[in-house]
Amino acid sequence: MRRLKLLCLSLLAAAGLMSMALAVEQARSPSQPAPVAPGAGVATATAKAPPVPLLWKVSDRDNAVYLLGSFHLLKADDYPLSSDIDQAFASADKVVFEVPPEQLLDPATGQKFLAAAGYADGRTLSQVLPPTMREKFNRILARYDESIAQFDAYEPWFVNLSLMLGISQQMGFQQEKGLDQVLMQQARASGKATGGLESIDLQLSVLDSTPMDEQVKSLKEFLDKPMEMPGMLSDLHNAWRDGDLARLDTLTREEMREKTPETYRMVNVERNDAWVPQIQQMLDGQKKGDTLVVVGALHLLGEDGVVEKLRAKGYAVERVCSVCVPEAAPAGGATQGAPANASAR
Repeated sequence: MRRLKLLCLSLLAAAGLMSMALAVEQARSPSQPAPVAPGAGVATATAKAPPVPLLWKVSDRDNAVYLLGSFHLLKADDYPLSSDIDQAFASADKVVFEVPPEQLLDPATGQKFLAAAGYADGRTLSQVLPPTMREKFNRILARYDESIAQFDAYEPWFVNLSLMLGISQQMGFQQEKGLDQVLMQQARASGKATGGLESIDLQLSVLDSTPMDEQVKSLKEFLDKPMEMPGMLSDLHNAWRDGDLARLDTLTREEMREKTPETYRMVNVERNDAWVPQIQQMLDGQKKGDTLVVVGALHLLGEDGVVEKLRAKGYAVERVCSVCVPEAAPAGGATQGAPANASAR
């Protein structure tokens, strides 16, 4: 199952899955194939405790920025949210996401997405995949009366995303339930100011620039053992629900850094580095008013994460988690805490 982690990483913000999910749905026409979803079952909603929040408070002498780690596709029973998140949202004058909400709602976003997913040099998916991999993909698609010709216009990263979205939807995950979109709706309803750390154009440029060999490698992860994907997705979702930093770090960041190092640098390290000065400005550039920053959980983990980068700048950083107990050796920074109820899930 470890071989499938690369494909699942996009659920933890390899490049802002919420924006990608919206764009895929906007861009796909009725004549285009629905994503393949082998082995996925429909989840049944049951009552659960709120997810343990991946939430940090970064402070200077004047104000604070709350950093919230998102999962971009969630289920109905992932709500209500933790009271810690509700309180951070209530105290914030502004809510900032990876991409400004208005760009996600722009009708042009879907077409931009499809344009980025295509080949600028005229190649096709059949040409970039090794013969054995191409044949395996065709055999899988044939079970659903589809063929690789229906995906030929798209680069492997887009095919990866489409396959994973299809599986997640059949498992009960919904894009409108993603933490980002729910908080966008709440911000709009409450009249809070919103913003973004980067543009949708930049996100698409990053995806389109990732090395083709690493794109192919990630697609191979799925094609080798497609029936294991639902279990891998469930593991990631459970780790996020449990607020388990060490487990998330192992399942996502460490694997991505090892298997696809250039993609890791582009979608995680470089973007984190670009975000940190903007967050510093939210602290240093104003004397009052707190901000809630919502980004994929991947961006907050480990030594390359935004949490540790801000701690290294000298800001006071603490994890906000009312159900956590102190932990001696945290994965995401000092004084993190471990979920008190993680073993019960």
